[in-house]
Amino acid sequence: MPHKHNANRRHRIPRSRYKVTNWKAYEAGLRQRCSLTIWFTEEAVAAPRTTPGGQARYSDLAIETSLILRTVFHQPLRQAEGLVDSLLELMGLDLPVPDHSTLSRRSRTLTMAPQACIASGPVHLLVDSTGVKLSGPGGWLVEKHGTQRRRAWRKLHLAVDTRTGTIVASTLTGKEIDDAAELGPLLDQIEVPLAAVVADGAYDQDRVYDDVAGHSVEAAVVVPPRSTAVLSPSAETDPTQRDCHIEAIAEQGRMGWQKTSGYNARAGAEGCDELMQAHHRRHLALAHPHGPGGRNQDRRHRS
Repeated sequence: MPHKHNANRRHRIPRSRYKVTNWKAYEAGLRQRCSLTIWFTEEAVAAPRTTPGGQARYSDLAIETSLILRTVFHQPLRQAEGLVDSLLELMGLDLPVPDHSTLSRRSRTLTMAPQACIASGPVHLLVDSTGVKLSGPGGWLVEKHGTQRRRAWRKLHLAVDTRTGTIVASTLTGKEIDDAAELGPLLDQIEVPLAAVVADGAYDQDRVYDDVAGHSVEAAVVVPPRSTAVLSPSAETDPTQRDCHIEAIAEQGRMGWQKTSGYNARAGAEGCDELMQAHHRRHLALAHPHGPGGRNQDRRHRS
């Protein structure tokens, strides 16, 4: 096994076991997952502008609404056109529907409206980063002919709101950029005050605490210290947040500190990373069916 010399210092994490005790609420939650409610604002169903003898000019919001429905239900453009048409018919609205050619043409230059973020209080922020591989349309030639080429990678830094699960800030940098160095640019994109910032051990640096304090003085920083971390010289008179984490781990253990400090909420950021990677892999496979992971290549492997 790799890293055998760290085996004696690893923290054993037992597998979580869940037992359903309220079957009535559990079954109601399963039924609620398939409940569908769709409503349109007046701007989304506004009649398109037309000129004598010309084509209808649809607003960006109408195009965005059609593309969102297409993405949610995983339908091609023509089926998405029929879906929007049926919804307008059920609502009793006599409005023209953007055809598939219009959706394809406008989607290339469409600027998505930023999602409104209504904060009722300080935000609990989860910060993490993930690697993104860059591949081109000729990537399948590399696998076919066995040529070696240096891979290009980028690093995507994300900041997720724990209450809504939405990505409130993001940056894309090179692979050589440190995770802690991008915390400042992420916080610059957030205007609301912060209640806490949760991150993994890669953010265990002094500038992380300084960046968070510069944005929100009262915000807590939940970052696990290194296994070799020591208290600061002023720990007895004026302990820092990092000193409190070190003392709590020494008293409760690392697993106990994770429960009491709220560090376990970091799984939400990792879940967003996995969803985004799966989303990009699926769309790259559809865009390049002959490339690595594409549909035609899967057929060749299965045959």
